[in-house]
Amino acid sequence: MITKLAWRNTWFKPLNTTLSIILLTASVAIITVLILLQKQFEDQFSSNADGVDLVLGAQGSPLQLILSSVYQVDAPTGNIDYPEAKKWMENPFVKTAIPLAFGDNYHGFKIVGTTPDYLAKYDAKIVSGKIFENNFEVVIGSEIAKKLNLKAGDTFFGSHGDAEEGEVHEEHAYKIVGVASKTGKVIDNLILSNIQSVWAMHDSHEHAEEAEHDHGHEEGHVHEEGEAHHHDHDHDHDHEMPQISEEGKEITAVLLKFRNKMGIVTWPRMIPQNTKMQAASPAIEINRLFTLFGIGLQALQYLAYGIMLISGISIFIALYNTLKERKYEFALLRVNGATRFQLLYLVVIESLILCVLGFLFGTIVGRIALTFISGSSEEEFKMSFNPFEFVWEKEGFLFLVTIFVGILAAVIPAVKAYRLNISKTLANA
Repeated sequence: MITKLAWRNTWFKPLNTTLSIILLTASVAIITVLILLQKQFEDQFSSNADGVDLVLGAQGSPLQLILSSVYQVDAPTGNIDYPEAKKWMENPFVKTAIPLAFGDNYHGFKIVGTTPDYLAKYDAKIVSGKIFENNFEVVIGSEIAKKLNLKAGDTFFGSHGDAEEGEVHEEHAYKIVGVASKTGKVIDNLILSNIQSVWAMHDSHEHAEEAEHDHGHEEGHVHEEGEAHHHDHDHDHDHEMPQISEEGKEITAVLLKFRNKMGIVTWPRMIPQNTKMQAASPAIEINRLFTLFGIGLQALQYLAYGIMLISGISIFIALYNTLKERKYEFALLRVNGATRFQLLYLVVIESLILCVLGFLFGTIVGRIALTFISGSSEEEFKMSFNPFEFVWEKEGFLFLVTIFVGILAAVIPAVKAYRLNISKTLANA
C-alpha cells in the first residue's frame, strides 16, 4: 500500500523525477562502461601476452615493439636480420622462439609469416583444412573467415604493406588451406603463412620494381613484423618447399619464452649491447600502458561519481520541496491511522524508486554505449568488447553506492515527515 502510494507520488512532479533519473542514468552508465572497458581491456591484453617473456625486435620504442608484434595494433619498429636473430633463438636459455615476419595484407587483415608454434601459443586448432606447409599456403583466423566469408580452398591476392589501399600483388595468389578456431585473441584477425612466403613475395616484388626502373618505394616496409624460426615441425616439410637462402633476409620480431628467469632478466641489457636489436618485456610495457590508461579511467570515474552526487542533491531538493506541498496529505494519512514510521518509510521508498530506476537505465545505456565503442574499436584495432559481461563485485558496489545516495537524499525530508505535527498542520489548513 505504502509502496504503491510512493510510486504515485514519485510521478507527482514528472519533470523533477525525470531530471533525477537522467542524472543517475548518466552517472551509472559512465561508470558501467568504465568498469567493463577496464576489465575486458586488461583481460584481452593479459591473455594475448601469455607465454611471451620477451620480444626480440628492431631498436626503437619498446612499447611500439610490443604493441605491433604481440597485439598487432601498431606499425613495427623496423626489421631485424634473420641469421642474427636465429643465433639468439637457438640459445639454450630459450624454450620456444616464434618468428614473425610482417608482409602484406588482405582487406586490412595482416598476413604474418610465422611457424605452426604461433597457433599453438594461442591454443588455436585448425577447424577445417590443415596447417600451412608450402609457400603461399595460409591459415586464416576465425573472424576473417566469418567477416569475409572465406573457407579452405579459396585463393586471394594480397595488397602491399599494411595499408588496405596498397598495391595488389598479382604475381602470387595465396591459397587458404585451413581455418583456425575462435580464440578471442589477436590470432582471430590474422592470416598466417610460413616465413618463406613473405620473403618470396618480397623478392618478386623487388624484382618487379627493378624492372620498372627502380622506383624504390619499398624501403619503408620490408616485410615488417616477423618471427621466424624453424622448429622441429618445420623440417618434415622442407622437401616440399623450394628453400630460399636465409642470408640477408629480414624478419620483424621474435616472441621468446625462456626455460628459467635468468634470460628474462639479463637479455634486455645484453641484446642492445651486443646487437642492433632490443628485447622488450610485454609485462613491463603493458603495465606502463595500464598505468596511463588507469589515470584516465580514474579521472572519468571521479567525474561520474560527481554527477551521481548532483543527482542525489536533485532528489533531495525534489523531496524537500514537495514536502511543503504534501504536509496536509501526510497529516490526513496520520489521522487515518498511518504511523510515523510509515511516513518515514514512504519518503525513503520514493527516493529509492528513483535510484533503482536510474541504476537499471544506467546499466542498460552503458551496455548500449559499449556496443558502439566495441564496433569502432573492432574496425580500428580489431579489438572487441562484450557488453553482456557482468563484473558482479564492481557493479554490485555501484548499486550499493546508488542506494546509499538515495537514502542520504531522503534522510532530512523523511525526518521532517516523521516529526510532522498533525494538529498544527490541520489547524492551519
